This record gives sequence, C-alpha cells and structure tokens, in this order.
Amino acid sequence: MAASFEGLFSIQGKVALVTGGSRGIGEMIAAGFVAQGARVYISSRKAAACQATAARLAADHGGSCTALPADLSTMAGVEALAMALAEREPRLDILVNNAGASWGAAIDDFPEAGWDKVMDTNVKAVFFLTQKLLPQLRAAAAGPSPARVVNIGSIDGLKNSMFEAWSYGASKAAVHHLTRFMAGHLTRERILCNAIAPGPYPTWMLSTGVGFGGRTEGVDWDSVGSRNPSGRVGTAQDIAGLATFLCSRAGEYVVGQVIASDGGIVASA
Repeated sequence: MAASFEGLFSIQGKVALVTGGSRGIGEMIAAGFVAQGARVYISSRKAAACQATAARLAADHGGSCTALPADLSTMAGVEALAMALAEREPRLDILVNNAGASWGAAIDDFPEAGWDKVMDTNVKAVFFLTQKLLPQLRAAAAGPSPARVVNIGSIDGLKNSMFEAWSYGASKAAVHHLTRFMAGHLTRERILCNAIAPGPYPTWMLSTGVGFGGRTEGVDWDSVGSRNPSGRVGTAQDIAGLATFLCSRAGEYVVGQVIASDGGIVASA
C-alpha cells in the first residue's frame, strides 16, 4: 500500500496550551496554532494582557483561543494553571512550555533574586507544569496521535551570550537537558518531548536587551538581523512553522531534540 501524506502537517482539532502566550514567541506560536484549527489556551502572568491577546488571536484567525492567566514563577501558579486546564479539557495534545524570564547584571552585582526568579520560571515551572498535566497528556497519547511537549529554550543555552544574563543562559541549557531527560522517560508513553532554541526574534525580551526599551514595532530590527548569517530576525511563520512540524504527523519520529531556530548563528559561531 502506498504511503498517505494527507494531513502530514495538520494540527486541526488538537488541544494546545502555550505558556507565556500573550506576547513574543509564545504569541507567535499560539497564533499559528489558532490559524491551523487547534483549540488553543494561552497563559501569562498579567490577566488583562492574556485576555486581550486571546481575543485578538481568535478574531484575527477565526479560531479558538482562551486565556488562562497564571504566574508560573510559583508552584501555586503552576498548580492553578494545571487545574484550570483540567477543568476545561480531558486531554491535552500539545503543551508548549514557553513562559520565561531573564535578568541582566554584571557578575559582581548579580543578585540572588535574579538567579532564583529565572530558574523558577524557566526550569522549575517547565518540569512541574508538565508533571501536573500528565493525566491530560496521557489521555491524548491514548488516541491516534502521540501527545507532544515542546519546551522553548534559547541559543543562549547552546553558546555564550553577548548579554550578562547569567541565570538565563544557564536556565536554558538546563531546559535543553531536561527535555532530553523527559524524552527518555516519556516516549514509551507516547508523549514526545522536544525543545526549540530560538535566536533573535522581534520580542519584548530581546528589545530590552538591544536598547529598544521593550518596543517591538517601529524599531530597527534590520540592524539586529544584519548581524545574523541569514540577514534578518525571525518571523512568526518561522517559529510557528517549526512548532507545528514538531506537533504534527510530520514530526512524530523526532524525539528528544534541541532544534535551533536562529538563521544560522549557532552554526557559524
């Protein structure tokens, strides 16, 4: 029998949760998922921003997007988000652990608070949110397609950063290894775990680092992209396309990988 390639990249009808989904890379991935017919939930710490983004994505792309605000820097926030999702959905096909924080300071002045906040949000929350949502992930995995966990790391976890964000780079390296560890234990349950390591994208976080003051519109992203081998920063299609691949039938044999989405920065370093 000839192989069928129908719906190879489809995520139509899947249930997805994207943390840190109110802006930046999380919003880009959520937008792509909504546009492709997934039932999407987004979380972020600020409730008003989360609700506004969810409403805008649903209107812009004619799909389903629901806000579940939560502060994932605390265990109480992690547990509240897991409970809120479980109250609405018996299964979770896709979990994108994107919520993150950064802190910049010279090594002589770097504070303990900056270390703990970043590690709690970027590493601890990834592990414990996945743990708390295992019942829903296992329910999805019992269906025709494996469940997926996509952890968002960073190229700063693959190479040295130009910024003095000590805990951020260390946290993202930890996310990459945690992803491999999770894959080693969860693949046999048909829960497939991978990580994406983004490079420069036009996000609030990068904007603050390159001197744009958090603005993402009306600023010179071309100057940032000019230092990239590809000559540009990433787009929503770039990051949503990779996430979609990993969560579709096309990516079903890709397990435990850390994939850079950076225009060639790591390859040329």
